[in-house]
Amino acid sequence: MLATYPYAGRTFSFAPAAPIDISLPLAPGDQQVNCFWAEPVQFDVIRVGSFVGSVAEGGSTNYKRVHVTPHGNGTHTECYGHISAEPTATLDHCLRRFLFVGQVVSVLPRQQANGDWVVMLTDIQQALSAFTNEVTLAPEALILRTLPNDIAKRSRQYSGTNPTYLEPAVAHYLADHQIQHLLLDLPSVDREEDGGALLAHHAFWQYPHATRREATITELIFVPDEVVDGLYLLNLQVTSLVLDASPSKPILYRLSELPSTIVQTRKGTSFITGPFKA
Repeated sequence: MLATYPYAGRTFSFAPAAPIDISLPLAPGDQQVNCFWAEPVQFDVIRVGSFVGSVAEGGSTNYKRVHVTPHGNGTHTECYGHISAEPTATLDHCLRRFLFVGQVVSVLPRQQANGDWVVMLTDIQQALSAFTNEVTLAPEALILRTLPNDIAKRSRQYSGTNPTYLEPAVAHYLADHQIQHLLLDLPSVDREEDGGALLAHHAFWQYPHATRREATITELIFVPDEVVDGLYLLNLQVTSLVLDASPSKPILYRLSELPSTIVQTRKGTSFITGPFKA
């Protein structure tokens, strides 16, 4: 069964039963993706008196404590609170909607003279130009897949490797074009060590002079090869942590535009986009 989603005066269909999970799992051990020297995810069994929170150890239920560092372990979504001391700069205040029209694009980073690999603005613009008709919709989210799309991204240990990052001009461009949500398969939009400048973070959130409080950045996603570039409905799921960042689970649904329907009315012929009836 298909559902419909109206956007920018047009109507799209998608299959609710065909979600595409682009998050990376949070599991114990050092085989999971990790960055910025975060400790691996850890699950600890709760023990109180004679109670043991493990069925495998004879307990009645599983009851565990989770140790996780959102910015360093797995897929996570962050708000401008990542670079702000404002007490209300937390994700629960900033992210109040969870469905967005998003554009998936694939880009090959370029090596710079200093050896760094960087996603350049010209390549982002070229990738978007391939979808001229769709881009006119002004998508709310950009889902960036870097090439080559190595499966090792799912478990890579990024700390100390100076991973690929964005040219700050990319963040400026996205902010200028009202992209509210940026998702990418990298540990950060900025260089691993940049002296605290965080140029792309500041540019995307336009902080502190014209702060885009509802904008978010989601890092360490993984977009499978079978997901083609194009328009998708994004369901951005997060936990209700009162924090600048949260583990997250972004889900995509492929969007297809419905053709206009010609409807005969008493006053003449009208054109209605979508499956509506007169």
